Parts: sequence; C-alpha cells; structure tokens
Amino acid sequence: MLPRSDSGCQTRDWKQALRQAITETDVLLDALGLDRDRLPPLDPDPRPFGLRVPRAFVALMRPGDPDDPLLRQVLPLARERVVVPGFSADPVDDAAADRGDGLLMKYHGRALLIATGACALHCRHCFRRHYPHAAAETGQTRLRAALARLAADRSVNEVILSGGDPLMLDDDRLDALLDGLEAIGQLRRVRLHTRMPVVLPARITEALCARLARGRLETVVVIHANHANELGEAAAAALARLRETGTMLLNQAVLLRGVNDGVAAQCALSERLLGCGVLPYYLHQLDRVQGGAHFQVDDAEARALVATLRARLPGYLVPRLVRERPGAVAKLPLAVGDEI
Repeated sequence: MLPRSDSGCQTRDWKQALRQAITETDVLLDALGLDRDRLPPLDPDPRPFGLRVPRAFVALMRPGDPDDPLLRQVLPLARERVVVPGFSADPVDDAAADRGDGLLMKYHGRALLIATGACALHCRHCFRRHYPHAAAETGQTRLRAALARLAADRSVNEVILSGGDPLMLDDDRLDALLDGLEAIGQLRRVRLHTRMPVVLPARITEALCARLARGRLETVVVIHANHANELGEAAAAALARLRETGTMLLNQAVLLRGVNDGVAAQCALSERLLGCGVLPYYLHQLDRVQGGAHFQVDDAEARALVATLRARLPGYLVPRLVRERPGAVAKLPLAVGDEI
C-alpha cells in the first residue's frame, strides 16, 4: 500500500514550508487528533533539541494513531531524559575525529564536512543531537579554512557533506561550497547526506538539480528514510528529479524499535525505495546516543531480521546491517547467517 498523499501540504517555496514547520507538541497532536492520555509521558520542554517537523511530513502520518511509525521518530518523550548506562552525548566519538573548521576525518580517502547544524526534521534518534553545532557552524571564514585543509591533504578524494543537513543551506551558500570543492583537483566525488528529499521535498528545486548536474565531481546523494510511509508522492517526485541529474541515490536507515523492526516494514521500505529509484545501502544499528535508548534493537534480533529479509528479497534490496564503532577503519558489518 502506498503512503498517504502529502500533495495537499506541499508548497513550492521550501523556505516558506520550513518556516511553517510545527515546533510545539500540542500543535502536532492537534493536527493528528491525538490526546496525550493515549501516548507515553511526553517531555514538557524538549529544548535544546526541540520538536521540529514539516507539515508535509505530518500529512504522511496516520491521524489518531499513537503508534504511527513517523510520529514515533519525532515525538519528544519524557524517557529521553532518563540516563541509561552505555548511552552518551557523542556515541561515535566525533570529537576524536574533529580536525577543526567543521572537518571530521575518520576513514581513509574521505573527509566529512559539517555544512550546517540545522535540520528540517528533528529525529529523536539522531546521533548528533548533542553535537556542538554552534561551534562548528561553517560560515565563510570557516569554509575557506576547511577548503584549504582539504586542498592540502592529497589523500582525500571524496568529501561527505553532512550536518545537520547540507541542503538546509540556501542555493548561494551551497553553490559556493560546491564551487570550492570542485576547485580542489584531487577530489573525485561529493556525497550529500540529507533527509530533505523525504521530509521537505520542495527543497529539490530545478535550480538545485541543475547545479548538481553541471558539477565536475561525481555526485552521490544518500537519503535517510526509515519507513515506507515516509516516501509519499512528493518525495518520489523529488527523487525522480535528482535521478535525472545522473546522481546516484542510496538510502541509509536506522533500525528503530517500534518503527521498522519488523520484516513487513523492512520489505515495504526496500520495495518503495526501489520504486523511487533508490537502492537500500545501510541498515544501521542504533548509535547509542543519550536520549535514544528506547529505540534500541538487540543484535540477535537485528541479525534474525536481516536473515529473513535475505530469504524474501532480491539481494540488491537487502541493506547491509552495520554499526559504527569509534576508531574503526570503516562501518562494521554485523555478521548474518554464513556471512564472514
């Protein structure tokens, strides 16, 4: 079954849609016709990582359903304040990889640039929900310094634009950033990790697509969809526009308790992704971020889930189950079945 239509909540002006995003819990619950007594205890004041959800994304949620998988990803709960051993503010040790000016260096040949700390949607499982984005915000001065660092490091051939969400940058700032990257001769690829085609499809404008199409660098866009219902009509159209630029489209999902930890949900997500021209790439085990413990799925259950997916889906639709460990040379696969 296709997701609910979000066409009635779309605006062609993505900045206007962003300004109209819901930032108050009561407004979100009213929009869905939900009473608080049907929900777990809510966080009365979720700041500094407050609620933010675009109205088009809300339109994809099931009204009156307290267990809606999209709602679960964004609703601030009181349990996020509970301190759980093993869960930290920096679960993947970004601090150790910080080279200054918004650059993180973890893996050979690749550098990650924190392009902005802002996101259109605040996912409660976000592993950077406690990251000091204000200190790492890449203004023009920091951007020039980051580009100089990249140009001086001949080992780097791919730059990952992350955040936050790099597509929260307006066209002028994004264009300047891409121009700066294209001027670095040893770079071959730029990779954008973004939720925007899913949660704010209006951001995928003709101007943005034209800029990506004319760039020197090979372009990969990695979206983040956790459930098939996130991929409504507008998201499918946005992804089609990106495909027309020759951009490779991949998806990274996070395995989340109560959201996508069932076989049916994972199969539906993979099939819907393929229908939108996106290949499943990674299924991440939850980064153990403070506030996200209630989403955790244990490793044995995760492995069993992926083993069942292998029996039901073509191999190219089965995402690779991985975990990020601080200090590792790459994302580490969690062995499934006979996999070594």
